[in-house]
Amino acid sequence: MRILLTNDDGIHARGIHRLARELSSLGELFVIAPDRERSGTGHSITVFEPIRVIETSMSEASAAWIVGGTPVDCVKLALNTLVKQDIDLVVSGINHGPNLGTDVLYSGTVSAAAEGVILGIPSLAVSLNSFREDMEFDYAARFTRNVIRIAGKRGLDKKTLININIPALGEKEIKGVRITKLGIRNYENLFEERQDPRGNTYYWMGGGIVKEEQESESDVVAVQDGYISITPIHLDLTDYRLIDEFRRSYAPYLNLAGDMP
Repeated sequence: MRILLTNDDGIHARGIHRLARELSSLGELFVIAPDRERSGTGHSITVFEPIRVIETSMSEASAAWIVGGTPVDCVKLALNTLVKQDIDLVVSGINHGPNLGTDVLYSGTVSAAAEGVILGIPSLAVSLNSFREDMEFDYAARFTRNVIRIAGKRGLDKKTLININIPALGEKEIKGVRITKLGIRNYENLFEERQDPRGNTYYWMGGGIVKEEQESESDVVAVQDGYISITPIHLDLTDYRLIDEFRRSYAPYLNLAGDMP
């Protein structure tokens, strides 16, 4: 198996190095990551400026690169240009902090995995539910390796990414694993107005998580309850429930001039 490993916390993040050591036992490993933290970049790509790439070394990897771009840039570059062999799996993480519910739309970690799916490669994202600097990634890395082994045996799905969130608990404190759906994750979105030394106004975004009522099968509830959540995510955002209704409501009028009734 050939694995491409990336993240959004940057090449120096502890999570990616711990995961690299674990995944190297599964096959040939290639590592590509941003030159600095790129959290919250979502599925953004660099189109109006050059993307700098520096080849580096990592003992567990056949090749490794540092990229002056987004996590999605990393995956695009690796799969289309830098890695000459066919990649069997894209893995993104271990992220320092959770990627639950609607956070997946903002997450550079999940977006990197989503880009793998877009390019036809089975992909997986993994996050640890803690921002503490002293958190250990050992169990999260071992768990991710085991998920990959199981996925490999049952057959890797090229159209769905696997999103894993692991509670910030000791291995013996984790209650188990739940297969989940995406929950709701909203923020207060407070913008603090400040001024730079030249007197220009800028804003610093902050705000805590808004407590929402969650469905019991959600990833948010699973992690809160001390379970690892595994969520299969499909990239087709079509709301199939409304297709027939839209056909009835809009289609008869869209080819006619004048106002709709």
